[in-house]
Amino acid sequence: MKIGIIGAGSIGSTIARRLSRRGHDVVIANSRGPETIGEAALRTGARAVTAAEAVKGVDVLIVSVPMNRNGDISTHVRSAPEDAVVIDTSNYYPMRDGAVREFQEGLPESVWLSELFGRPIAKAWNAITSQSFDAKAAEPGDPDRVAIPVAADRDADRRIAMDLVEQTGFDAFDAGALADSWRQQPGAPVYCTDRTLDEMPRWLDAAEKERVPQRRDLAMTVIGEYAGVPPFGGGHSVTGPFLVAINRACYS
Repeated sequence: MKIGIIGAGSIGSTIARRLSRRGHDVVIANSRGPETIGEAALRTGARAVTAAEAVKGVDVLIVSVPMNRNGDISTHVRSAPEDAVVIDTSNYYPMRDGAVREFQEGLPESVWLSELFGRPIAKAWNAITSQSFDAKAAEPGDPDRVAIPVAADRDADRRIAMDLVEQTGFDAFDAGALADSWRQQPGAPVYCTDRTLDEMPRWLDAAEKERVPQRRDLAMTVIGEYAGVPPFGGGHSVTGPFLVAINRACYS
């Protein structure tokens, strides 16, 4: 397939590297121009392009930017082929993205984003830390293989997104429709907690909608105090295992 990626951060770059290694024709763009995209994203064959070029003729468009930057790329997303599957990896953090009334009132992030883009989307790769995504890819059948929830309103979109998740080295779990994708947002028990496929149903069901944003903010406070500049914080390095441990403690 031809796959376009807008966003060359840790998640977008790893997706580009993994999917191009699997034989897909992958192009990747960021907001600063193709010359600024690092070698890590390109080493297995992905090509750096502009955002306008990243949507041309694609079968799949993966959007991997901070939530507050999605408005900047919405025109590009709308110009992708009508039959392209659009996959969103983003998450809302109010301290970074600012207050969004719809999110504060409980609208799932990907439902809002689908309305912004004016087209159906799938939600995938949002519920894993960049550290785990980089380090924990495993072969199918590995009992410790980490699972990634995938939500979409159209079955075909969900199937394609799940297949691509599997190709990046993780078990894909069918998380249902976008209306239920709040169960994989920051603060939910499956968010960046490295659950296995067998564990995923239990922890998705354990999510409590009104508590998800409270737990998200609790984890951010703990992480901020741990990593902050002394004497106001611990000044410690935030590792992948630490993030998973804190998230499990705060979200479960």
